[in-house]
Amino acid sequence: MGGGVGSRFWPFSRENKPKQFLDFFGTGRSLIQQTFDRFNQIIPTQNIFVATNEMYAELIKEQIPELSDSQILLEPTRRNTAPCIAYASYHIKAINPNANIVVTPADHLILQEHHFLKNIQTGLNFVCKFPTLLTMGVNPNRPETGYGYIQTVEGGTNDNIQEVKAFTEKPNQELANIFFESGDFFWNSGIFIWNVNTIIDAFVKYLPDIATRFNLGLGKYNTPEEKTFIEEQYPMCQNISIDYGIMEKADNVHMLVADFGWSDLGTWGSLHDLAEKDQQHNTSLKCKSMFIESSNNLVALPEGKLAVIQGLEDYIVVATDDILLICQKSEEQRIKHFVTDINMKYGDEFI
Repeated sequence: MGGGVGSRFWPFSRENKPKQFLDFFGTGRSLIQQTFDRFNQIIPTQNIFVATNEMYAELIKEQIPELSDSQILLEPTRRNTAPCIAYASYHIKAINPNANIVVTPADHLILQEHHFLKNIQTGLNFVCKFPTLLTMGVNPNRPETGYGYIQTVEGGTNDNIQEVKAFTEKPNQELANIFFESGDFFWNSGIFIWNVNTIIDAFVKYLPDIATRFNLGLGKYNTPEEKTFIEEQYPMCQNISIDYGIMEKADNVHMLVADFGWSDLGTWGSLHDLAEKDQQHNTSLKCKSMFIESSNNLVALPEGKLAVIQGLEDYIVVATDDILLICQKSEEQRIKHFVTDINMKYGDEFI
């Protein structure tokens, strides 16, 4: 899934080039390129599909030239993750009626790829045998308010796969502390594994309006008629997430307890946690910096720029050619609201 706007990483992440297409760590590969490289180790190139907004078609072709046009599934409008996953599932089923599928966001950071791929293989083996909706949960190492959580039923298989009791939206700090201390809540990674028939059956049962609409296209997927059908029908799909629409309601959901150094890189704060820091826990990305009487800050400027920071503590300072953002780290969840307000005041010039 590579169609998000990444507004919480504004102003680096802009609508015309959101965060999945950016190289945050100077590795020479963007987040979506790293995701492709990672899965290409165990999945043949021809079996990898990117679902994205049609405005990013050329960016996908530029960054992942290995993909053919038929592997880039273009959404004419944003309708959240459930319609995105439905579209990909119906397209893949037309190619392989019994395919097992991994669904992953394009912008996650995986620090321990060997362990990650081993977990993916375990999950694929499990859904080969059982008609289950499998999600990957991450052991939390702090009471984080920026992630959703999964609560599991005690006990599990030898592969550390547990039955899911409940999904919980992003909690406040008090609830996050309780979740962390309880030991039976896990971060929701947003990575799913299932058989194509299991997920389509779930759409029929829990999101029948979406299933009915995509069923109208049977016989058109993976043909020249698919594009016109999607352009007509996709905008009429309900705007709903896969978590809320299916995972929270289904009775055949399991979770694989995963441990592979995961971050969804959802916020500047999560990037600060992962980046190399000085003795005062300051970090700078792609730029030179001098910190004076300052601590626990993140500074990101265009390459070659110098930042001199005095007397700041727990701040995010981000600059592009036309925007400067200075925001308290504790308030960074408001950045996407700032973007909305800027759009209303100045139009989309700075979005």
